Amino acid sequence: MRGILKNIPKIELHCHLDGSVRPETMYELLLQQEEDLNVGDIKEFEELVSVKEECNSLIEYLKKFSYPLKVMQRKENIERITYELLEDLSIQNVKYVEIRFAPFIHMNDGLSFDDVVESVLKGMARGKEEFNILSNAILICMRHESLQNSLEVVEYGEKYLGKGVVAVDLAGNEQDFPPEIHKEAFELARKKGYKITIHGGETGIVENISKSIELLYAERIGHGIAAIKDPKVMELLREKSIYLEMCPISNLQTKAVNSIENYPIRKYMELGIGVTVNTDNTTVSNTSLEKEYELLMDELNFSIEEILKLIDNSIEAAFILKEEKEALRKKIQDELKELGL
Repeated sequence: MRGILKNIPKIELHCHLDGSVRPETMYELLLQQEEDLNVGDIKEFEELVSVKEECNSLIEYLKKFSYPLKVMQRKENIERITYELLEDLSIQNVKYVEIRFAPFIHMNDGLSFDDVVESVLKGMARGKEEFNILSNAILICMRHESLQNSLEVVEYGEKYLGKGVVAVDLAGNEQDFPPEIHKEAFELARKKGYKITIHGGETGIVENISKSIELLYAERIGHGIAAIKDPKVMELLREKSIYLEMCPISNLQTKAVNSIENYPIRKYMELGIGVTVNTDNTTVSNTSLEKEYELLMDELNFSIEEILKLIDNSIEAAFILKEEKEALRKKIQDELKELGL
């Protein structure tokens, strides 16, 4: 079964670029920048950038991002990191990925918005050419930043729509910064033709899910764990065909749920809510799609048919055109036939 999980073609919709940097690359670049790491070798460094079982909260989890952000302030580094992520995903037989990043957090040392976005797009183009992996980019607005900041992400990113950028997202401290602060920016995004996904209900605040849909026009919800608390919110998701981008291992690490037994994914599926499974941050969470599937099969008794259904959901939920979905689905079905599935 594990051999099958390794080989099946996969789709990744919720992957943060800064949370998915190869530790070896980070270590090399930080040493080049003469950063004082206080570690003896790469093994010790990996402890600094990946979460272990004892993580206590989302706040603690987010501290792991300080290291990648130090090296993601140069164009060549951002391009390289994007390219390497696509190489790593292609080895895992990921056929399509949506990579998300917040442009403004990479502008601390003088890069422009265009420098950041174009570096990611260059890495994506190289990945497609060399590894035959398809990708699109999602631009993140940060909750703790001002409305003006979010408006600028939407305005500045518009020229990249149809050229690799497909959507905008709202991420960050959900506890203290509710969705409505950024309502105007997402109204503008909708008018300009962006697809919209919003982190919501990751840290227990169920009303953020409905606000994200009703005020910010979310077409997908990142995580959505808290929906289980409110039947009305679950019905809203089902009625409007809003897909959830669930990330089981990350959600366990951040204590979004206290145990895998309480993870609501199967309940959502039984209720007809669209669910996809993703990694969130491959490096910070020390995970892969294969590991995510293994967890569901080992702990929640998912069958291979249910895993394949999750993958098909991801095709349906992807921010691509209908004909692109059909082509992707055919490619995956052809590979599954070769695997005898």
